[in-house]
Amino acid sequence: MKIATFNINGVKARIETLLKWLEESRPDVALLQEIKSVDENFPREVIEDLGYTVETHGQKGFNGVAILSRLPLEDVTRGLPGDDSDEQARWIEATVMGDIPVRVCGLYLPNGNPVPGPKYDYKLAWMKRLKARAEALLSEETPCLMTGDYNVIPQDEDAKRPEAWQKDALALPETRSAFREILNLGFTEAFRARVPGGGHYSFWDYQAGAWDRNDGIRIDHFLLGPECADLLKDCWIESELRARTKPSDHVPVWVELDA
Repeated sequence: MKIATFNINGVKARIETLLKWLEESRPDVALLQEIKSVDENFPREVIEDLGYTVETHGQKGFNGVAILSRLPLEDVTRGLPGDDSDEQARWIEATVMGDIPVRVCGLYLPNGNPVPGPKYDYKLAWMKRLKARAEALLSEETPCLMTGDYNVIPQDEDAKRPEAWQKDALALPETRSAFREILNLGFTEAFRARVPGGGHYSFWDYQAGAWDRNDGIRIDHFLLGPECADLLKDCWIESELRARTKPSDHVPVWVELDA
């Protein structure tokens, strides 16, 4: 089972990019972030024509997450538990019915800037809710993963210029600590389980020639529960998509599971 996470940065603005990628790379499951579309306006028909089931949790103009799957999906749920007043569309999950069922959770974690302020408070509160959901997933003792745009630079080696991010919400000590707390519950960060060292990025800003200078950061992650980590075959970043016409500022990150 090949699963990809991809912050598409506007599905309608980049539908041709998305369709070409789906046709060429053929993920079994794709989890999208920043679809920036309400559910009823999501271009589902052209994606369904490629053989995908489409499940969305959308929001007008902002945020929004989706699951595209060539395998059957069961028990689709939307919204991160823990705050009934939260109207931001940042979480979707479903069970992918492969040879071994896998619970997949797609997330778009808040950016949190500017710091300090209410947006950063929301980010940290959201991460506490994420930790609670992660604990619940682990208690089920079945294969599960949480993936998406975490808006977290885990370590300095995950940025070309770490000094530029020291006061940013993506790399503050409180952010990194909250991320480690989730990892330390028993999750495996799939990319780091396969690839050590720096120079590996999943996001390059559109400004200042960041892509040409490889001035990137790694903020799109797969966290695998123990039963899912046992199925891990590989994890990689599909960085070459950033060089294409009308790209997202993110690129897909993949895991391959023996499932």
